Amino acid sequence: MPYMTDRKRVSGLGTAHSGTHHFWTMTVTSVALLILTPFFLAIVGPLIGAPHAEVVATLGRPIPAVVVAAFLVVGMHHFALGVRVVIEDYVRGLARKIWIIAMTIVSYGLAAAGVVALAQIAL
Repeated sequence: MPYMTDRKRVSGLGTAHSGTHHFWTMTVTSVALLILTPFFLAIVGPLIGAPHAEVVATLGRPIPAVVVAAFLVVGMHHFALGVRVVIEDYVRGLARKIWIIAMTIVSYGLAAAGVVALAQIAL
């Protein structure tokens, strides 16, 4: 071992080769949410407390339905990525894997349920 360089000794011990992809995905979803959030609030905000018929009429139009669906999908994907980082940082052992799987199912399940509910309203 006296002829090994420092780089050779640590090779393969640090990176999982996925940090950059995760960072860019979080950045892209953050920017997408930054753009989608004002539109989502402009669509959904006035509907709070509105009669059912008005909500169905508003979300039945294509543009508001697409904006709300995009907000749901991008928001839940961003949530899944963020909560995964928190779990990886603070949970150890088998519980880490269980929590990551559970929160992935919850986040994408909520996104799917929201899109299905929106499709039922819009169609």
